[in-house]
Amino acid sequence: MAAVIKKVGVIGAGQMGNGIAHVAALAGFDVVLNDVSAERLKSGMATINGNLARQVSKKAVTEDDKAKAMARITPAEKLDDLADCDLVIETAVEKEEVKRKILHELCAVLKPEAIVASDTSSISITRLAAATDRPERFIGIHFMNPVPLMELVELIRGIATDDSTFEASKEFVGKLGKQVAVSEDFPAFIVNRILLPMINEAIYTLYEGVGNVEAIDAAMKLGAHHPMGPLELADFIGLDTCLSIMQVLHEGLADSKYRPCPLLVKYVEAGWLGRKTQRGFYDYRGAKPVPTR
Repeated sequence: MAAVIKKVGVIGAGQMGNGIAHVAALAGFDVVLNDVSAERLKSGMATINGNLARQVSKKAVTEDDKAKAMARITPAEKLDDLADCDLVIETAVEKEEVKRKILHELCAVLKPEAIVASDTSSISITRLAAATDRPERFIGIHFMNPVPLMELVELIRGIATDDSTFEASKEFVGKLGKQVAVSEDFPAFIVNRILLPMINEAIYTLYEGVGNVEAIDAAMKLGAHHPMGPLELADFIGLDTCLSIMQVLHEGLADSKYRPCPLLVKYVEAGWLGRKTQRGFYDYRGAKPVPTR
């Protein structure tokens, strides 16, 4: 039988973490939103409140729905506060060593029957599960960004993930109103296996002088009906995250076609990570984004 999930923990109050907390609370789950930074917790809660207010203004939810959702979210700075959660989803930076450390420390405070999940967009679920004391109760639950708007969630089983963990996770995602795509545990899964090489190729197109930033983005928006150009999307995702995923693909599949573009590496080394640092392929510090190349 699938485990019953009532209380959900989310580790990380950043873009993905606060989005997951938002949709889980709105769906009626009690949520503990954890982050080691009090400032990030405060910012994450403010983001959730603002995004819910936007949904109210669009009549997607009621003011009462908003108030109840906010009341269901408890901010917490200590992992100990996740002790009685039925499911905990880790949303830390896309670095395997960071995730493994968090997962190892988390399992020490969780009840034995709790399910642990990672929102990783590329890293092996089997390897992450090995850092826990419950590989059979570990699974990948990869949400798309921005979480409140995107309909898809990828579910990824590790080699040891048991059926009850998979079924409970699938039921949880369904209650959030999301659609499930089941992926095998291969580097970057389905969405990013397809999406990130396209973004990387767009960066190569810029690097090689085939077109400038505006031309490349306009070509894909107007010529392929993409809602965002690939360079604009890279800035939205975060160039550091794009680079991490390309490195996982390159190392995991040992194919030169996944080699990260040197220009992407240069931007990350410069600290130009996209929207979150106000500069990437566009400069966001003015009234209107301006291409940086």
